[in-house]
Amino acid sequence: MIKISIKDAQIGMVAAEPIKTPLGQILALPGTPLTRQLINKMKLYKVGSISIQNPSYAVAPQAGENTAKRDKVKPVPKTRAHEMVTNIQRVQASEEFLGFQLKYLTCINQIKDTFGKICAGEKSFDEAALLTAVIDLSSSCGTTIETFDMLYNMRTIADPLYSHCLNVGLITRMIGRWLHMEKTDVNTLTIAGVLHDIGKCKIPDDVLNKPDKLTDEEFALIKKHPQFGFDLIRDLQIDSRIKRTALMHHERCDGSGYPSQLDSSLIDDFAMITAIADVYDAMTAARRYRAPLCPFAVISSFESEGFTKYNTKFLLLFLKKLATTYQSNRVMLNDSRFCNIVMLNPHELSRPIVRFDDGSILDLSTNREFFIKSVM
Repeated sequence: MIKISIKDAQIGMVAAEPIKTPLGQILALPGTPLTRQLINKMKLYKVGSISIQNPSYAVAPQAGENTAKRDKVKPVPKTRAHEMVTNIQRVQASEEFLGFQLKYLTCINQIKDTFGKICAGEKSFDEAALLTAVIDLSSSCGTTIETFDMLYNMRTIADPLYSHCLNVGLITRMIGRWLHMEKTDVNTLTIAGVLHDIGKCKIPDDVLNKPDKLTDEEFALIKKHPQFGFDLIRDLQIDSRIKRTALMHHERCDGSGYPSQLDSSLIDDFAMITAIADVYDAMTAARRYRAPLCPFAVISSFESEGFTKYNTKFLLLFLKKLATTYQSNRVMLNDSRFCNIVMLNPHELSRPIVRFDDGSILDLSTNREFFIKSVM
């Protein structure tokens, strides 16, 4: 293990200790390979130095350094970290990702502008223009897995509220299409997803983005954002399902949600769909206390407690489509072995059957000490 300055960080190095912001927010856990995305994020959060596992990586020579000594540095052999980085780099280096980035940032700016106008008391916004931008972004991804890959690689966006709202809009749009909804309903569901968290604009930034544990009073304030959102859009000339989604997306079918502890018979379908997209995007994002969860970890979480809290019809469809997206995909298990998914277990989607490079097979549903840690 060696400690290096952030300016010497290189793609492929592996974190030896948790990477934290100056305020203590965890950006990555030990064992995480550095990617261009993570390095940029560390710079964004003004991380000064990090500890890495593989000091054999060469760094840029300092002025007056003996270049002969530098030339003796041996090439770093390919490792599991290299395999992970290669796949991430492949997405980030593609022309499609560059185009997606530009459209994504355009959407972020439109969402920010829309939220600002609504919060300022304007009684209308250009719904058609916002929808067109999101549809254009969604259409730039040819497949479902491309969409999830692109969203994963956009985690460096410095506006977590707006990027989260955009991600939820894109995911709810996919769910609407999987449900074979009418085009107008899919479009309405998309806008409902984009606007679902507008109430958080009324939460002070020092509470909304607090890196430490929230006090009871702060958490109680956060839980008011659905009502704040509904109040902001109550008088807009938009579909009532959009308004109900803002109010109900934290309600749960078993009555354990907020702000009104509604049961399933009273929760709008659009709100129940948005709730699933909202939780998925939140769980696959980094938090101050953990690194982003991989899709199969999210599927496992939904399987363990989701069927009492979320509409079963919508949740089953989402989990099946999500798991199927990664059929034949390369993954890494919790013991750092790489393998390919060869068959899904319909009764436990988070634990498929995998094949290793030597041809051996492992059924994760019957070998429970192992699980999928990362999707490559």
